Amino acid sequence: MDAPDATPRWRPSPEAEAETAEWRRTLTAGGSIQKDATARLYELLLRVSHGEVQRRAAAIRVTGPELDDLAHQAAGDAVIAVIRRLHEFRGESRFTTWACKFAMFEVSTKVGRHFWQHPTVPLDGPDWDRLPDRLGISPEDASQDAELLAAVRVAVESQLTRRQRMVFLAIVVDGIPIDALALRLKTTRGALYKTLFDARRKLRVYLVTNGYLDADGRESR
Repeated sequence: MDAPDATPRWRPSPEAEAETAEWRRTLTAGGSIQKDATARLYELLLRVSHGEVQRRAAAIRVTGPELDDLAHQAAGDAVIAVIRRLHEFRGESRFTTWACKFAMFEVSTKVGRHFWQHPTVPLDGPDWDRLPDRLGISPEDASQDAELLAAVRVAVESQLTRRQRMVFLAIVVDGIPIDALALRLKTTRGALYKTLFDARRKLRVYLVTNGYLDADGRESR
């Protein structure tokens, strides 16, 4: 007998199946029915886009009409993508959950593009003077932690792979938003988070091993 699946697949309820069937029917019906369904889908994805843009706005310093414009652009492009790829939906989640992923993807892409068009940080190479602030060390404490910061810099240069170093410097030192970096490197947010996680783990091991941090991650004095 096969072992039971530890993570069983999502099974749609009758209500979810009916909802999917209704979306499929109305989004392909033509005429006023399709127009109304498209408008409902747009409003749904616009709410998602607004939430995602607002959550990421601080990183690219977008507010007001510009923020709204990004959300509307993302929602509009997401609707087009959902309708174009409607035949690909296999019912492995609620239809609205599947559709919302397109909005989140479009927001990520547009936030990334906006950053490169209007960069909010210098892009002329890593500025190590920004490291204390990025690590949450106050200016008053920075002078006392100079040895620790120097050790971090040594660890970055000696312990990380080329890609880990590039991602760490871009996100942590230079403050480049992860959406923008994902767009530039043609990768995903998830892949960058994994790379950054691995880089931070290597740095922590180095700092603990060399006595700059204790085993709990607190600075050794």
